[in-house]
Amino acid sequence: MSAQPARRLPSAVAHLLSRLPARPGSRAFAHALNALLAAQLDSDTRQALEGRRLRLAVADAGLAFDFRWRGKAFEALAPGAAADLVIMATLHDLALLAARKEDPDTLFFGRRLVMEGDTELGLLIKNTLDALDGTPFDPARLHPARVLERLRLRLRRPGHAPS
Repeated sequence: MSAQPARRLPSAVAHLLSRLPARPGSRAFAHALNALLAAQLDSDTRQALEGRRLRLAVADAGLAFDFRWRGKAFEALAPGAAADLVIMATLHDLALLAARKEDPDTLFFGRRLVMEGDTELGLLIKNTLDALDGTPFDPARLHPARVLERLRLRLRRPGHAPS
């Protein structure tokens, strides 16, 4: 994978996105992680993530998603509390990572991906995502209708308590 040039959102779009309230975004992000990723996490990873506060920050959009693993699912957290790990990049670079079109190490050493906090936790997340079969964040899987259907199926499971 070759490093692509850094791209940023247009300032007007970034300004608009930065005005969105944080909590609904974190809730939507946690639900998306549950639909796309939770079932693929092994028990050791789930145990290591238990209660750890994570923040995904979209640098050029002024957005941050605060969440943690709790029991059997990701859940949103109130914005602004201290995180154990903050992962930050532009929307473009996060999309490249999600689609596996760019390597996290390339972005990290190119200073386009920033991790602050517990580096062991950061390595756990990186290694977990690297070990997954397929691309859980493949744009085809992220079509809103497909995500909503996975969420509906998840909510119908016995013993599921929505967050």
